[in-house]
Amino acid sequence: MHVVIVGCGRVGSTLALQLEEAGHDVCVVDRNADSFRRLGSEYAGATVVGVGFDRDVLTEAGVTPDSLVAAVTSGDNSNILIARVARELFGASRVVARIYDPARASIYGRLGIHTVASVAWTVSRVVADLFPETRPSVWSDPTTSVVVRELRVPAALAGTSVAQAEASSNSRLVCLTRNGSARVPASTDLVQEGDLLHVAAARLEDLSTLFGDESLSHGSHQ
Repeated sequence: MHVVIVGCGRVGSTLALQLEEAGHDVCVVDRNADSFRRLGSEYAGATVVGVGFDRDVLTEAGVTPDSLVAAVTSGDNSNILIARVARELFGASRVVARIYDPARASIYGRLGIHTVASVAWTVSRVVADLFPETRPSVWSDPTTSVVVRELRVPAALAGTSVAQAEASSNSRLVCLTRNGSARVPASTDLVQEGDLLHVAAARLEDLSTLFGDESLSHGSHQ
């Protein structure tokens, strides 16, 4: 795949090297040519100096409807503008923008622009590690109609099969982690106290049947 990465900071350069190593055709765009030094001598992809939301610059970078575009500069406004130009003028179907302001992330998500809210994600992970018993939502779609929660199995749920848990809570248990080992659970698997589950549900209220209201009251949609 042809991937265009706008912004050659720590995130952009790391992303470029990782995707190139995976076999993708990568082009990095940055307004400062000195930034490309972060790519190192082993980087064999293309680089373009210029403003990432400039149409001529994106044309030189090779953006087409089949391209993947990641806007990861240090500015929210620039990233959103880059994403919109790539999607609306070039027809790129897969565009992601890095956003620092969580409030903006939710707004642009509703407009169909995929965003990575680094501040919100970092805060949620710190809280989850400090207070594992009150883990917030891991993910929710822009319309908030589906949410994924990371929850510990309470003693009362131990011995329940995955199929029983899903049926009683109208949810899907998508991942089970036990003793540091994660896997996709089978319907016949029995959960144990302390297991870490990633559970997808349409409503948080459905999960309270199994996990209790207290374990869900501290989380919120991101």
